[in-house]
Amino acid sequence: MSFHTLLGKFDRAAAGLQSPLLLVIRLHWGWSFAQTGWGKLMHLDRTANFFAELGLPAPTLNALLAGATECFGGGLLALGLFARPAAAPLASTMAVAYVTADREALQAVFSDTDKFTGAAPFLFLVASLLVLAFGPGKWSLDHFRARRAEKA
Repeated sequence: MSFHTLLGKFDRAAAGLQSPLLLVIRLHWGWSFAQTGWGKLMHLDRTANFFAELGLPAPTLNALLAGATECFGGGLLALGLFARPAAAPLASTMAVAYVTADREALQAVFSDTDKFTGAAPFLFLVASLLVLAFGPGKWSLDHFRARRAEKA
């Protein structure tokens, strides 16, 4: 068997990991987003006060928007339903979190990468960007919805 044949088999086997990996990422981080958002919504006054301390404009409105984006977007991400459209505002929310609540970690992106990658928004942002870039995978409601539409 040639090297190229072996490499092709390896590539196909590795590609088979894509959907299970995306499922694990979506389930874990989608659920985590949903829980975090629910917490913001259930403690809206506390979240709005924190946002006011950060100097965000309209802190109550922004707390409501962030909480709703995380709660409902996280649920959609976990289900793999409209996952890419949900991932975009989730990633944006995490970018805003870096700029406002974790500015010191953001400024350390090149000087202290451990500080940057250890900040709370980092893994949420990475998970959102992975789903945005690669889609939710074959084990998602989006995939089943697309297959059903193809048959119709």
